[in-house]
Amino acid sequence: MDGELVCRVLRLMDLTDSRLAAGGCEKLELAMMSFFEAFRKIYVGEQVQKNSKVYGRLSEVLGVNDESQLLSVIMRKIITNLKYWGGSEPIISKTLTLLSDLSGGYSCVRKLVKLEEVQFMLTHHTAEHFPFLGVGAGTAEMRCRSRLYTALGRLLMVELGEDEDRFHAFMMPLTAAFESIIGLLNSGDSAMFASEDAKKTYIGLARDLRGLAFAFNTKTTYMMLFDWIYPVYLKVVLRGVELWFSEPALTTPALKLAAELAQNRNQRLQFDVSSPNGILLFRELSGIICAYGSRILTIDVNKKQMYAMKLKGISLCFTILKAALCGNYANFGVFRLYGDEALDNALNMFVKLLLSIPQSDLLDYPKLSQTYYVLLERLAQDHMPFLASLQPDATLYILSSISEGLTALDTSVCTGCCATLDHIVTYLFKQLVQKTSNKVPNPRQPPPETSNMFIEVLQRRPEIMQQLLATVLNVVMFEERCNQWSMSRPLLGLVLLNEEQFARLRADIIAQQPRDRQPQLAHWFHGLMQGIERNLLTKNRDRFTQNLSMFRRDINDLLKGSSVTTTSSVNDMMTS
Repeated sequence: MDGELVCRVLRLMDLTDSRLAAGGCEKLELAMMSFFEAFRKIYVGEQVQKNSKVYGRLSEVLGVNDESQLLSVIMRKIITNLKYWGGSEPIISKTLTLLSDLSGGYSCVRKLVKLEEVQFMLTHHTAEHFPFLGVGAGTAEMRCRSRLYTALGRLLMVELGEDEDRFHAFMMPLTAAFESIIGLLNSGDSAMFASEDAKKTYIGLARDLRGLAFAFNTKTTYMMLFDWIYPVYLKVVLRGVELWFSEPALTTPALKLAAELAQNRNQRLQFDVSSPNGILLFRELSGIICAYGSRILTIDVNKKQMYAMKLKGISLCFTILKAALCGNYANFGVFRLYGDEALDNALNMFVKLLLSIPQSDLLDYPKLSQTYYVLLERLAQDHMPFLASLQPDATLYILSSISEGLTALDTSVCTGCCATLDHIVTYLFKQLVQKTSNKVPNPRQPPPETSNMFIEVLQRRPEIMQQLLATVLNVVMFEERCNQWSMSRPLLGLVLLNEEQFARLRADIIAQQPRDRQPQLAHWFHGLMQGIERNLLTKNRDRFTQNLSMFRRDINDLLKGSSVTTTSSVNDMMTS
């Protein structure tokens, strides 16, 4: 029955395609794409029985004998849609979804590359054959370009190997587009470079390259792309950001391209020891972040336009920096060693951009908050001396954002804040506590630097760490969270740094209980610190985490159903 249905649809498709020059029915085309997508899920791919009766019926009626021949039919339909329906975003989008799904299968993609239709697409991806790639395409259709080039990139990779000639032949349309923009830049005609055609060419290139960069997830293919785009074409991307910083339609695709290039997906950015490429890439990324950030801070927008005009771009800058810092492909110690300011410039721009964001907006926009908190965690892990040197307003802002994040509904945000706070507390503990211990100093090692702004702020405002202690303790005791382990890690350091405040909190919580329960709760609090030493070594941390787990289990039934909360103020004292 399925075979008969496919036969009828293919006959109808032949009829409608033959009349496309005179127009067609959009709803019918969308229905056909849905049909092919459903067919792909059932009859195309690794898990499908190849002797399916469907192909028997197709062979009898249409002469389509196997999966490869049917894939050829589907690819012809995809090419037809991209050629004739360039002005219909729904059809282009649905067609590219089908192409993307087909190119994502391991065995399917190897059959596809043997087809003439696929080889045609790999050598003719131009506006002449696919009008939605031209400058006359609408904004909605242009958004689909990344998906097309992701699929084409996957298909190209199958047989590409190390064939650079074939790669450069594939890149010819993009090379020509870049050269046309460079020609406008060199001509000095600002009016021409500001024309709509130039802008659309720039947007299209950014979207196309982002799709390719996403698909090229092996070291060999990524390096081909990097060698092609660096340094000349990356400078063009940077120049566009500098000129059009106030137009999100242009900056967003460019920043997303930079973010994709920064992603070390599948370890594709593991450069050789003697290669400078990791540092060169980070320099370019830093330049783009600073170029956009320094300019976007100069414009004022109203509240309704805040996200579209500023926060989205700032969020993408955070994404770029996060990917670069987490990618492990650049030795950041080298930058300061040789006086390279790329790292410091990027980090300082991050702080300026952060302080420009109203505190309330951080958690209001999920993409912004998730990126920010992951980036902050990485900075606390690997660049704590930088955070420790920040001015008081930045320090207070960051600590306040951590306090807000600890109570966020998004578990990933809360968990990231716990890790960040743990790094900060560990740093403070080493700086403030261990220098007063009787530990024998290493005569050949200089004393640790303690005169930093971070510690000065906290010494002047001790209530900040006290409030963080109250917040974490409150969440651990009275809220059901799936990340209890993460919450436990910074708690020990907070307790050791605020022993007097912890004693007051403990006394307040015990005093709130009915008199007959107080001795039991006091006993459990005593058990919480049983065997805990005054250090943050891993063994001591693990023991505290175990104690906390038993502590929480014991008091859970005791406190269940009661409306007890800590009497310590958990208001945001950092903004006062």
